Amino acid sequence: MSANPLLKGIRVLDLSRLLPGPFCSLYLAQMGAEVIKIEEPGTGDYCRSLSPEMFTLVNRGKKSVVLDLRQPEDAEAFRRLADDADVVLESFRPGVMAKLGCDYATLRARNPRLVYAALTGYGQTGPYASRPGHDMNYRGYAGDLHQNAPLGGAPVQGNFQVADLAGGALTCAVGILAAVIGARSSGEGTFVDVGMMDGTLALQVAALSAQRTVGQVPAPSADALSGAMPNYSVYETADGRYLAVGSLEFKFFKRLLELADATELLKLPLVPGPKGQPLRDALTTLFRGRTQAQWEQLLAHEDTCVSGILTLDEALDNEQVRARGLVRSVAGKPAIGLPIQFSHAEPVEGDSPALGAHTAEVLSRG
Repeated sequence: MSANPLLKGIRVLDLSRLLPGPFCSLYLAQMGAEVIKIEEPGTGDYCRSLSPEMFTLVNRGKKSVVLDLRQPEDAEAFRRLADDADVVLESFRPGVMAKLGCDYATLRARNPRLVYAALTGYGQTGPYASRPGHDMNYRGYAGDLHQNAPLGGAPVQGNFQVADLAGGALTCAVGILAAVIGARSSGEGTFVDVGMMDGTLALQVAALSAQRTVGQVPAPSADALSGAMPNYSVYETADGRYLAVGSLEFKFFKRLLELADATELLKLPLVPGPKGQPLRDALTTLFRGRTQAQWEQLLAHEDTCVSGILTLDEALDNEQVRARGLVRSVAGKPAIGLPIQFSHAEPVEGDSPALGAHTAEVLSRG
């Protein structure tokens, strides 16, 4: 049986920079699409200088073409490339591409099957459309940072770009793939408008469910999944490390206490708020009685939903991660491969391109 080619034959012109757009097109490249980065002369993608290692991670397997779209001849060269492309991806503020003569309307008139994706902070419409922003701004407006706070404390932004990556890059990738499938069957492309604030708000399933149930969103750390329940919380261990205790279902919590020889705690109320505080205090004392490794050995392989909270270094070396083959070596340092496994297809891996390395090759195509 021949291998599934996935996105082989799909050509993507990627004008995006920094993290969200390049991460989106990284997944497309790893699934076989030809991704051509369009970079401006001299500096290229700002990420090359701001964070070279991040650039290396999110631009693997792509080609680099240098064009200055402010110059008429280079703008026309881009339009010619778009004539044969399947996808254009950009992350400029609304109106920028129109000023360059490379907007969706112009390109569609020449290539009706083109899928044109604009990945921006707030989308193409609305009063915020032209505002600049970063991950924390979109999360702030989407209510995510409000939920991500300790009881009585200030919101914590963290080091994981929820809006950039989940709300933005992955949402945009889904939109692009749906539009490409539609274009293949109908011959008609479409404009894909993705706002990172929109995508992040759409991820607020747990908080919105609580709001629909009780009529209001619980205060930070006061919802079942944000720490209100004693059996679904984070606890410190004897060595100053932490456990993720996710024993939300009673059967898992009961098994945890059986293995810990602490079934007497089942007599305490398993409820949120002040009435559940005696159980939380007892669990705090219990988990401080052993090290993280000891609890992991005792509980993790059982039906408890308890796991150690690892550092990134530990996560990269985790036995499950190694078994799944997720870690790759890129330029002699660790990177994460495509986190999707296919039975009859192989992800494509490659190096990040030098600035303009493929300009002559790509522009010479007839």
